[in-house]
Formats: sequence, C-alpha cells, structure tokens
Amino acid sequence: MANISSLTPVSYRNVSFKDGFWAKRIEKNRKVTLPIEYNALKTTGRIDAWKLKWKKGDPEPHIFWDSDSAKWIEAAAYSLGTHANAKLEKQVDEVIDLIEKAQQSDGYLNIYFTTVAKGERWTNLMYGHELYCAGHLMEAAVAYFEARGKRKLLEVMCRYANYIDSVFGPEKGKIRGYGGHPEVELALVKLYKATDESRYLKLAEFFINERGVQPCYYDQEKEEERKGMTLPQTFDRNKNIQAHKPLREQETVVGHSVRAGYLYSGMVDVAMETGDVSLMQACRKLWSNLTEKRMYVTGGIGSSRQFEEFTFDYDLPNEEAYAETCAAISLVFFAHRMLQVEKDGKYADVMELALYNGVISGVSQDGKRFFYENRLMAHPERTKFGGQKPIERQKWFGCACCPPNIARLLASLGQYIYSVSKKEIYVHLYVAGKAKVEVAGETVTLKQQTNYPWEGAVALTVNPKVEAVFALVLRIPAWCRKASVKVNGKRIVVNGNSKKGYVKIVRSWRRGDLVELNLEMPIERMESHPSVRHNCGAIALKRGPLVYCIEEMDNGADIADLRLPRKSRFSLVSKKISDEKVPFVTATGYRRERSGWKGKLYQPIQTPLREVRIKAIPYFLWNNRGNGEMRIWITEAR
Repeated sequence: MANISSLTPVSYRNVSFKDGFWAKRIEKNRKVTLPIEYNALKTTGRIDAWKLKWKKGDPEPHIFWDSDSAKWIEAAAYSLGTHANAKLEKQVDEVIDLIEKAQQSDGYLNIYFTTVAKGERWTNLMYGHELYCAGHLMEAAVAYFEARGKRKLLEVMCRYANYIDSVFGPEKGKIRGYGGHPEVELALVKLYKATDESRYLKLAEFFINERGVQPCYYDQEKEEERKGMTLPQTFDRNKNIQAHKPLREQETVVGHSVRAGYLYSGMVDVAMETGDVSLMQACRKLWSNLTEKRMYVTGGIGSSRQFEEFTFDYDLPNEEAYAETCAAISLVFFAHRMLQVEKDGKYADVMELALYNGVISGVSQDGKRFFYENRLMAHPERTKFGGQKPIERQKWFGCACCPPNIARLLASLGQYIYSVSKKEIYVHLYVAGKAKVEVAGETVTLKQQTNYPWEGAVALTVNPKVEAVFALVLRIPAWCRKASVKVNGKRIVVNGNSKKGYVKIVRSWRRGDLVELNLEMPIERMESHPSVRHNCGAIALKRGPLVYCIEEMDNGADIADLRLPRKSRFSLVSKKISDEKVPFVTATGYRRERSGWKGKLYQPIQTPLREVRIKAIPYFLWNNRGNGEMRIWITEAR
C-alpha cells in the first residue's frame, strides 16, 4: 500500500522541554494532574469496575468508563516515555493486570456489556460506545508498548482487535456496522503500525468506507435497543454521528464535534496508509468548511450545547458556546495529520491556535481543575439557568472524557513540534528545549531557546554529528506580518524564500550553527466575518498565537458595557497570575456612568461616558483568580 504522507513526526521521546511556557505545564501535568486523575479513577470506581464484580442494585458502571482508564494509561505511558517513575509505572501495570483478567475467552473486552448488559454486545452501535472504548484501549496499549516495551496490554488489544475483525466487515455473516462514536478507526491504524498486522488497517478502512452507506446501518438497528434515548423529532441522529451520507460525499462538518474530529483524524490516517486520494480530498473539503465557517477564534469547535454539535455556517454564539475541550483536542489531531500530508502552514496555524487557546483553557493553572466546555463569554449568574454547567473549572465530571484527554495531549506534546522527511527538518512550533532528529542519514540535535509565546524571538542551535546537507524549514505563522531570519549572523531573505507558511534554509550544516528567527508580535484587533451575527460591531484582541479576554476582576462588573475606541493604543504590562508572569494588554476605553439610572430600566440616550483603562489577559488563563464575568469580544467604538 502506498503511503502518501510527506512528513513523519519526530517522536515525543526524542523531544525534551526546558524552562519556558510548556515545560512548566508538562511538569505540572506529570506531577499534579496524573496523580489526581488516578485517584479520581479509583474513588469513582472506574478502576475497580475492571474486576467485573458488579451486581444488580450496585451503582452501574457507565458505558464508556473503559475509555477513562484507557486515556489515563495513555497519558501515563507518554509521561513514562520521557520521565521514569516507578510508582506511576506500578499503578499502570496494576490496572493493566485488571484489564487482562477482564478479557473474555473470545477476546471481547468491555465492562458494561460484560456485567450490566450481558448478552447485548453490538446491539447498540449508535450509542453503546463499545468500539469507542476499544479504540482508546488500543491507543493506550500502543503508547505503553512504545514507552516501556511492555507487551501485555498490546497483546490483550490484539486479541480484542482480532475478535472485532471476526465480527465486523463486508463478508457474509459479519456486521456491516460501525461505531456511533468514531475513535476506533484511528486507533486501529496505530495498532497496525505497531504490529504490522494488515488486518487492522483493513478493518479501519472498512469502518471508514462503510460509514454513511445507504440504507444507513443505524436505521436498521432496533429502536428498543437504544435504552433511555428519548430524542426530539427534529434531531437527525444519523447526521449527529456523521453517518447521513458516505464520507467522500460530505462537504460540511456536522453533528457531534468530538465525534467529527476523531473521525476526520481517522480518515486522514487511513488515506495516508492506503494512498486513498479521494478520501484525502474529502478531508480537505471538510477542513475548509470547519476552519472557514465553523470554528471559534480560540480554535474551539462545536457551537451547540444541545447534542454537543455543529449547527450552521457562521453560527458561533459566545455565551452559549460549547467548544468542548475534547473537541479542541480532536482538532489538534486532525490538523497535525493534515500537516504531515501537505506541508502547509495553515494546518500548523490552526494546531497552534487550538493548543494555546481552546485546549489549555481546559485545565487550571495548578493542574487540578478542568473545563468540559469553553465559553467565549460568561456571567456567573447565567449558569444557574438553562441547565448549563457551572462557570468554574471542576475537579472531575460524571462524563470524564476531558481530564484524561488533556493529560494525554500534554504528555505527548513533543510529537507535535517537529517533523522530518528524507532531507528536511520541519519546525512547526516554537518551544524551549531540545530534540534529536534523524535526517539525511545523520543524527542532528536541535536546541531551541525562546520565551515564546510571550515573545517572538527564537534561537535554534543546529548540531549535526558530522557536517551534513539538509533543509531546516521554519514556520512563519499566519499571524506574523513581518519576520526575519539570520544564520550565523547573516540575514536571509524570508519573503522570497517562503512557501505555504514555511521558510526553507538549505545548507551544509555544521555543529554550532545558529539560526535566529524573529517574529514580530504586535497586539492586533480581530474581527469576524460579517455573517457571524454574534460579533458584529465587536473586536477581539490577539497577540501572537494568544487570544485575549477581559475579566471582571480587572475591569469591574458589567464588562459588556466596555467600549474600545479604534484609535486606542495598546501597551503591555507584566503582572502575575498565580506563579506566572503574564503580559496583560491594556488600552484606554470607555464605559457609561452608573449614576442617573435609579428606578429606570430604559431611557433616551443621555448617559455620559467615562474613560477607563481596559485590561485583558490571555484567554486560557481566565477563571484562575476567582469567579466572575468574562468575554472575548469587546464592543468597538469608532
């Protein structure tokens, strides 16, 4: 089979972080978040549920508890791949022992359908999450095998994959169905690459090709098997799970946003490994619709709280935004995969946008609390109505997909920074630390020194073992209007030497060669497309990859009344939020006087404006200093 990818990501195990923005967060993830999540898995019964001792009258394990354990194992595996930790490894091994013992003699593995719903395997593919749970367990198995070389979970999941392959497929007597929550598709590709077992790739390809074929499989599933699913008549369940038409015919991102992101990632994986050009073309169409008409300024996706789904083009409400943390993570997966195929900076731009805004907003600065959804505007009183979740980050959730998901992404972040081809090293993200890369038949160590994203200066020291000719390809982000590059103090032309958001430097590299990249990072006013009705007459502040927001604790109550004149100049003021120094953006603005309103709800326009100093902080840091109002989009005064 012809692999059509152009680049190969550098393994997270070959990348280290030193000081700087991401080093702090990854260390906190390792030392604080992972232990907290393990304790939550224990105290909520998720780990003990693998003992299969549930009996009638006990609290029921949820249909996707398996996936919570799996994502924690995967996160722990990535952490262990770079930092040895005997206690953590012992915990992982103990959970894997329970999983191995829970596997049935035929290879089947699922807590809920082995204990609570015996005899109901594969009867509710739409909502049963069996294949979804299997996918996360496969990912965990591959990650742990690659990190520690231990095969137990890998062998367990190979047995399960073999069993699944005996159940699903186009052959006579097999189920021509697919999982309601995509995930197993990309996981099977990972399992195939780890084991070289072609059946796993073929099964992933079947799930992709079969999805949406008419008559839709889900229309044939018995309604009575969908227990507890009372849905409005207007709800299009097939569209909600991207099964309303074959994937190659889909041009609009629809349905549940996390399902969509995982599905599109699996589509790219299958297309890359099989050389399927038509599938890649479908991915391009979906990418364009997603990023040009259905994505928040933060890289968040999924605008509707009801059914956690996309709605229609340019429908991007702020206070009602869902923008689930898992959805932003799935967008990172999708963007990263597209980047390996096409070498186009537009994918890295979105990947970076989501990472710095839509993803890490999902975890508190101390690594102990989490957002499930990520609003772009919030009022603490508003969340008491309409069934909305609390505005504060939470310690855990009944549906706990987001906490271990963000932990596994942070623990594996190294794999998103660099990619290689035969004679090229691509630098997608600017992060302080080191990487060991194999290119042009030689081993090259790269060292990045930078205070990014707070500053745009990056120094890269290139250290090949022996002198070698290859290309160092640096990303020039779309947000940067002016960039300069020097090699050993000599300026090189950027504009005439750039292609699709990257500048390529080809030379014979020697140990100690220094590349200095400077990305101008002004504070910019961002506006929405005129069809985004929620933001008309308003602007958002952005500096580099970071979107800024205003909070009540810096600006007082009723922040919606603030107005930012177009002529106002910005300045940066360094202040601490918790233990981190952060550049605040400040500017002169206006708000109405509060006097003269007693006993009135409305009056003719006559309220005078008073001058105030507007202060904005990076969006990902909001809700770290207490509960209060927040908004990204600020009314612009001309």
